[in-house]
Amino acid sequence: MIKSMTGFGRSEIITAEYKVSIEMKAVNHRYLDLSIKMPKKFNSFEAAIRNLLKTYIQRGKVDVFINYEDYTEEKFCLKYNASLAAEYLSCCRRMEEEFGIVNDMTVSKLARMPEVLTMDQEPEDEEQMWKLLSQALEEAAGQFVSSRIQEGEKLREDLLGKLDYMEELVDFITGRSPQIVAEYRSRLEEKVKEFLENSAMDENRIAAEVTVFADKICVDEEMVRLKSHIEATRKELNQGGSVGRKLDFIAQEMNREANTTLSKSNDLELSEKSIALKTEIEKIREQIQNIE
Repeated sequence: MIKSMTGFGRSEIITAEYKVSIEMKAVNHRYLDLSIKMPKKFNSFEAAIRNLLKTYIQRGKVDVFINYEDYTEEKFCLKYNASLAAEYLSCCRRMEEEFGIVNDMTVSKLARMPEVLTMDQEPEDEEQMWKLLSQALEEAAGQFVSSRIQEGEKLREDLLGKLDYMEELVDFITGRSPQIVAEYRSRLEEKVKEFLENSAMDENRIAAEVTVFADKICVDEEMVRLKSHIEATRKELNQGGSVGRKLDFIAQEMNREANTTLSKSNDLELSEKSIALKTEIEKIREQIQNIE
């Protein structure tokens, strides 16, 4: 199947504690360019996110938006620094002995001393967090790829139609070329007859002139190569996969053959068909830019 490089995907996973929503959208690009916008708490997952998405996407400029909501109350834990508390008590006893004053240190007073008791936020369960995030990513990526496939099928049908029309133009040019040579010979013989009047014509000279003309306008090789390129493009489209770059290269080759054909054209009909051929190839090249 053929995939377009434009696509959109969205997913949302809601639990009793969290909500993770993801949106993905893409446009055409020569390579894979991932732009990920996400909360800071997911920064440690960036490499894993990129690796996961690369299994779904080969080319395109892809913007990924990750949103996260925490429905739980802040989770804190109380930490007791026993060694620091012991230092405070030791200092109080020394002060009592040195200055002869009453040591009125109590547990409640000791607990209020700096850094004896501290509040820390409990660390997130990264394994559970990644499980939730990866699930949302896969759902969004799956929807994203489906939209690309749908658009790609439309591109494939359009391109196959253009290839059929190109083949008609090639067949016309191939059939018209010998007629042009015959018409040239006929015109040449008439001119020579008028010039020589009743004198005998030199058939060898006529044949030589016609041969030079035929060689000058001959596009047989170009038409054979164009036929081959059309068939190769049709084969790649029907075979599917990530064929965008290959098709772009083939389209460049087709354009080269069309340019040569147009430069050799000295017949109005042939020129018109050659221009139509170039126009169709340009349309194909534009469409191919959107294929992954």
